[in-house]
Amino acid sequence: MDERIVVRLVLNGEERSFRVAPGRRLLDLLREDAGLTGTKEGCGAGECGACTVLLDGRPVPSCLVLAASCDGAAVVTVEGLGGPAGSHPFQRALVASGGVQCGFCTPGLVMTGAAVLEAGVTAPADQARLLSGNLCRCTGYVKVFEALRRAGEDGDG
Repeated sequence: MDERIVVRLVLNGEERSFRVAPGRRLLDLLREDAGLTGTKEGCGAGECGACTVLLDGRPVPSCLVLAASCDGAAVVTVEGLGGPAGSHPFQRALVASGGVQCGFCTPGLVMTGAAVLEAGVTAPADQARLLSGNLCRCTGYVKVFEALRRAGEDGDG
């Protein structure tokens, strides 16, 4: 007996369907079933933020979300951020600020940073609080906050 269920998503702007086991994580669906490997698994416990994606516009750790709970939802991964014109303003600002080093945490930071900018959060203390779920061992966060400031000032974040 096949206990798989159908999960329908709008994934990076495209309607997609997947047959998954009831306990399958969104992270595994994205990486293994959809082939979107930009989303990284760091801790597998929702503590590091490396697997952050946007679920109906909100940043969530995809390692803690069951794929079945996303039926009918819109999911955006780092591969889907930006648009036809190119990368997202926060991605460009991260590069310009030197806020990317080893790159492992970068997809999660990008997704959270994009959500912070989309929400219009400009106070540095509030930005720091919202980014606190994304751990980085390389940058020290100063350049990440510089990138948030730059992207926010450009007005297209």
